[in-house]
Amino acid sequence: MRLSKARISPVEDKDLTADQAEILRPMAERGPVLNIFRTLAREPKAMKGFLGWGNYILSRRNGLGAREREIVILRTGYLCRSGYEWTQHVGIGLRAGLNEDEVQRLKAGPDAGWSPADAALIRAADELHRDQFITDATWAALSAHFDEKQRMDVVFTAGQYTQVSMMLNTFGVQLDAGQVLDPDLKGF
Repeated sequence: MRLSKARISPVEDKDLTADQAEILRPMAERGPVLNIFRTLAREPKAMKGFLGWGNYILSRRNGLGAREREIVILRTGYLCRSGYEWTQHVGIGLRAGLNEDEVQRLKAGPDAGWSPADAALIRAADELHRDQFITDATWAALSAHFDEKQRMDVVFTAGQYTQVSMMLNTFGVQLDAGQVLDPDLKGF
């Protein structure tokens, strides 16, 4: 975690405006509202746009399978040193088909014993993080396993989760109750 306390504190139920309550209501109906959403609700109009794009990325409309999508999200979150993002998506990744060993190997990068398809996804996330560009070699590797829509969705997914990580890190969004920070992300 980059910050030990929030710069922008999550809005409490007792302090919700009508607009904030409206945007958080569907989440509250499903259970506790996560700190990311309570923080973003400080600006409900921005949050509404954010949720629209985020819902595409996390839906079946994204051409990547859930496992492949989570590879891109987790690698991006790790590269951005976003403890909150990593913590939230480890569980999602495990439910999407990654195993504990794969989650840990994501930290090591594309040469840590991955299949060619998985390595291409990780390498693409690395290049987008480093250069905001996928090289011809990595694009060709992606093309061997993923169609055009899926390749576009790799870029969309890495871009979305870079933005999410920037917000989480800068706003100082803290882990939700009961979560534990991965030791490899302490001090970042």
